Amino acid sequence: IGLVGAVACKTGKAAAVLSFEANPSLIPHIQALYDLNGISKRINVRNEVLIADPDMPKSMPFFVTPSFLGSSLIESKKRPSQSVDVPCTAYEDIRTSFRPTVLLMDIEGGELEFLRHANLDGVRAVVIEFHPEAYGVPGMRECKSILEAKGFRKAPEVCTRHVWTCVLDETQEKPQTASGWSKTITPIDGAIVVPASEQGFVQAAGVLHPDGTYCPEGALWRNGRALTTQPDKPKGPLKKRKGTWLWGGVLWVHFGHFLVESAARLWALDVVKEEIDGILFIPKRPRNGDNVSEYQREFISLMGRDIAVASADTPCEVERLIVPGQGFGLGSLITGTQEYRDAIARNFAQDIAPKGPDKIYISRSALGAGKGNLIGEAALEAELEQQGYTIFHPQKHGLSTQIAHYKAARHIIAAEGSALHLVAMVAQADQEIAVVVRRPTAATGQIVKHIQAFAGIEPVSICQLTRSWKPMGNLKSRLWKGELDLPAVQTDLTDAGFIEESARKWDALDPKDVTEALGPKYEEVA
Repeated sequence: IGLVGAVACKTGKAAAVLSFEANPSLIPHIQALYDLNGISKRINVRNEVLIADPDMPKSMPFFVTPSFLGSSLIESKKRPSQSVDVPCTAYEDIRTSFRPTVLLMDIEGGELEFLRHANLDGVRAVVIEFHPEAYGVPGMRECKSILEAKGFRKAPEVCTRHVWTCVLDETQEKPQTASGWSKTITPIDGAIVVPASEQGFVQAAGVLHPDGTYCPEGALWRNGRALTTQPDKPKGPLKKRKGTWLWGGVLWVHFGHFLVESAARLWALDVVKEEIDGILFIPKRPRNGDNVSEYQREFISLMGRDIAVASADTPCEVERLIVPGQGFGLGSLITGTQEYRDAIARNFAQDIAPKGPDKIYISRSALGAGKGNLIGEAALEAELEQQGYTIFHPQKHGLSTQIAHYKAARHIIAAEGSALHLVAMVAQADQEIAVVVRRPTAATGQIVKHIQAFAGIEPVSICQLTRSWKPMGNLKSRLWKGELDLPAVQTDLTDAGFIEESARKWDALDPKDVTEALGPKYEEVA
């Protein structure tokens, strides 16, 4: 009936309000309310459905119930309704012309689909009512996750379970590959570096300005979520670190996460003109202390810079800290910024010449049972050796040897895993790559996007698993074992040109043998 818009306009002293009401019978009453309150010059109502999806229809059915409170875009079977056709208008057109800074959203279940597509640039606050009766509790959680991923934080004092008031937290603005702070460099004199004090997925850690304010450009993000959040300013005297240091961020021991997340700021080595004394990290796991692995030092040296690498395991004050934005990472950052890709292409491993066989299979079979394996990989390797492939175990070689092999091979088949992130950084567009999927997760898609963006190669995904297995009670997908359908793998590799066609079909795994070999400690993934 126009009450919410009128209060926002009159009490909230809004410069302008644009309201959308799908129920045509309410429009005269809404306009009358505006007139009676003397706000008609600042508020306007349109009998339209506001749609964020770019593939919107020209109109939509709206179901009008005897009580206007129950009318909705979603037909209810619990109460009678009459369908009316309502024209649609594009939210993106409104966003660019009207330029709203606040969204008030009560659309009887339509908010989930709206948020899935809406560009919220320019919006500083959202007030939204959730409708789990329309899309369930998972849908409500998805709405909240979308808002949080876009940097909005709820104001608890004016929130309930079904109604949120969210304000944009600029310190939580997620990095973007095409714009934003991923491409910035922030120098801080007297920066305070605070490592995590406790183990956890999300940790209070990062960089503070001398006055204790947070430096959001130093945060680690993954899949649209900040994994490091603002820490408290340390009390008491701090250890001093002299010189000018480049902020490296979180130092992962895990090879894949080091490549994708710890190396995400090295692009600045190609940009920063002032002399840098070293690269400063903080450990992901506090128990690792100030340790820096040899492979981590070698990787950084392959950027063409002989530079010190350190990990601060206690809070310290850095004389001058250069903080580059996160130019690479998991999720939307997997393609990297242009600056990051350029830095890798110009500098990484340029002095390593190709050396190795023409065809290699990058194996996981020697990693051990707790690393996430392919069931039937030994049989796959035997078949590939018959096709002229050399079985390569990257963990048995230094980075230089790995890179030399990856540069030399014209055909690379690899079990899905961290090694392919290194392949992506050195491969050339004329190489052929096939990825053998080992688990039903989004990890393979991330690897494929990395290879596409960095090497210009369209890898072939070999997704042929009969079953997947996991340790009893453990949900971590990195520990799952995929059971290969070897005849189907043979067909896919033949069709893609990685192996020669043969009249002899590869033997399928015996399900009973697989179950007996795994034993009682594994269960099939549903």
